[in-house]
Amino acid sequence: MIVPMVKYSFVLYHKEYESFLEKLQELGMVDITIKDWEPDDKERQMVSSIEQMNKTVDALSKLAKEKDEGVEVIPYSSAEEALHKYTGATEELNRLGSEQARLEKEIKDTAPWGDFSPATLIWLKNDNVDLHFFTKPANEFRKILPQWQQEYIVEEINTVGGNTYFVVVGREGEPVRIDAIEVKAPDETVEEKEVLLARIEAEIKAQNDILLRASGNLDEMKVLQQEWKENLHLSQAATTATKAAEDTLVILEGWSPVEEQGRVDSLIEKASVFAVKDEPQEHDDPPVLLRNNRFARLFEVIGNLYSLPKYGTADLTPYFAPFYMIFFGFCLADAGVGVLYVIAALIGLAKLPGKYKPFAKLVMYCGFSTIFFGFISGNMFGVVLPELGIFANYRDYFLTADNMFMLAIGVGIFHILYAMILNIIFTTKYRGFRYSLGLLGWVIIILSGLAAFLLPNLGITNFGTSSVPFWILMGVGLVLMLFLNSPGKNIFVNFGSGLWNTYNNVTGLLSDVLSYIRLFALGLSGGILALVFNKLGLEIGDTLGIPVVSQLVTVFIIVFGQGLTIFMASLSAFVHPLRLTFVEFYNNAGFVDGGRPYNPLKKEKNNNNV
Repeated sequence: MIVPMVKYSFVLYHKEYESFLEKLQELGMVDITIKDWEPDDKERQMVSSIEQMNKTVDALSKLAKEKDEGVEVIPYSSAEEALHKYTGATEELNRLGSEQARLEKEIKDTAPWGDFSPATLIWLKNDNVDLHFFTKPANEFRKILPQWQQEYIVEEINTVGGNTYFVVVGREGEPVRIDAIEVKAPDETVEEKEVLLARIEAEIKAQNDILLRASGNLDEMKVLQQEWKENLHLSQAATTATKAAEDTLVILEGWSPVEEQGRVDSLIEKASVFAVKDEPQEHDDPPVLLRNNRFARLFEVIGNLYSLPKYGTADLTPYFAPFYMIFFGFCLADAGVGVLYVIAALIGLAKLPGKYKPFAKLVMYCGFSTIFFGFISGNMFGVVLPELGIFANYRDYFLTADNMFMLAIGVGIFHILYAMILNIIFTTKYRGFRYSLGLLGWVIIILSGLAAFLLPNLGITNFGTSSVPFWILMGVGLVLMLFLNSPGKNIFVNFGSGLWNTYNNVTGLLSDVLSYIRLFALGLSGGILALVFNKLGLEIGDTLGIPVVSQLVTVFIIVFGQGLTIFMASLSAFVHPLRLTFVEFYNNAGFVDGGRPYNPLKKEKNNNNV
C-alpha cells in the first residue's frame, strides 16, 4: 500500500528557516518539496565531492574484500586524509600505469636488437656513418637479401616471431631505398629500460600500499559520505524555498506520513513556527512511501525496476508478487535448480549482512516455486522423473507438455482477468464507479464467453451460447463497453470510443494471452537443453572407451552444460516475468507510474525512525 501523506506549508522568518530545517533533519520525518533546483558553485562542489567519495568508497570496498586476511592495515588519522591520499595515489597510478605500458612496449620492441651501445651509435653518426634499422618477414628477407647486398651493407641482427631484424649501413644524409619497414633506432638498451621498469613497478607498489592503507578508513569514509549527502539535501531544501515579503519570509512545502504527524506537530509547536496542515490535492505531487506485508515487501525491488506508482493510485506490489514468483518457477521448471536456489538463499540468510537478507528471501521463494513446477513437469537437471523407477506408480500425476501448455494459457487468462478486475476496483475507489463501467462490460463479456465454452465441457449445459442468460450478459456487457465507457460525453462519442477500444482490446488481449505461452516454452526449452547435455556427455564418454578419461570428459560436459543451461534459464526466468508484470499486468490493471520516492530530511542515526 501507499502510505497516506499529510502536507505541511511552513512560513518562517528568513533568519530562522535554516535552523528549523536542521531540526527537521534531526527529526527525519519530513520530505521537503524541491522544485527547479539550480545548484550554485558551493552545491556543485558538494555534488563533485560526493561523486568522488562514491567512487572512492566503491573502490576501497572492493579492495578491502580482496586483501589478504593476515595483512595488517594502519589507517590514516581521518577520513579526509584518507580521501586525499587515495585521490593522489589513484592519479599517480594512472600516470605510472601509462609509463609502465610504454616501457613494456619499448622493451618488447628493443629486445630483438640484442645488446648494443647507444653511445657507439652516436659516435658513428658523428663520423658521418648512419645506421638504418629495418624489419621484414623472414621468408621475404632471405629472397631479397642478395639484391640488397649489391647496393648496401646489410647486417642481419635477429629473427623473432617470423620477422628478421637487420641494419643497413649508410652515409649520413643519404637515403636508403629498400622495401622494408624502417623503425626508430633504440635510444637505450633493454637492460637500461628494465631498470626503469623495475623502478616504476616499485613506485606502483608504494601507491597501492597507500590505497590499502586508505581502506582502513572505509567505515569513517562511509560516515563522511552520508554526512555530505545529508548536507547537500539540506542545502537543496534551503535554496529552493520560496521567498516572500521582500525576502523576509520563507515558505516551505513538506510531506510527512499521516501516522507520524504527531511528532511533526510537536516539533512545530516547540519551534514556534507557523504551519498549515492539509490533505494532498489533485495538483500536488506527494512523495510515495510503500508499506506492505513481509511477503510483498520482498517484491518492491522488482516493482522499482519500472517505477513507483503515482500517489493517489494503487500500489500493485502485493497483487503481482505471488504471480511473479509463480512465473519464475514456471519459466525455470527444474526441481534440481530450485533446490540449488533454496540452498544458496539459506546460505545468504546466514552469511549476508542484514540489508541483503531480503534478496536472499526473494531467491528462496522463487526457488520453492521452481521446485514445485520442476516436479509437476517431471524435470530435474534434464532427468525425466516419470521415467525413473521410483516414480513408476506416480507417472499419471506428472503433467505432460500439452498439460503445461494449457496451464500456461489458463494462468495467462486468469492473470489478465485478475488485473482487469483490480482495475475496476481501483478505478471505482479513486475515481468513481461510473468510470469503470466500460471495463466492467469487457469483463462481463470475457467471463460469459469463457463460461459458455467451459461449462458445457464440464457437463453443465444450462449456460451456453444458445442460452438466454448468456445473451443477456453479452448484451449488458456490450451496452457498458460501447455506450458507457466515457462518462460525461454524448452517446455518439461513447459509441465511437467504444468501437476503437474494441479493436484495441481484442488485438491487445490476444497478444497478451499469447505472451504467456513463453512460460511453457521457456520451461520446456530449459529441460530439453539440460537433457541434451546429459546425453551428449554420456555418449562422448562411452565413445572414448578410456576408463578414467571417459568419466572425466562425461562429468565436464554435463557440469559445463548444466551450468550454461542454469545461467540461460535463470536469466529468462528473471526477465520474462518482468515483462508479464510490467506490460500485461500493469497495462490491464491500470497502473499509473510517475511516483517520486519519499526522501525526508534526515541524519543517518534517524534512518530507522520510519
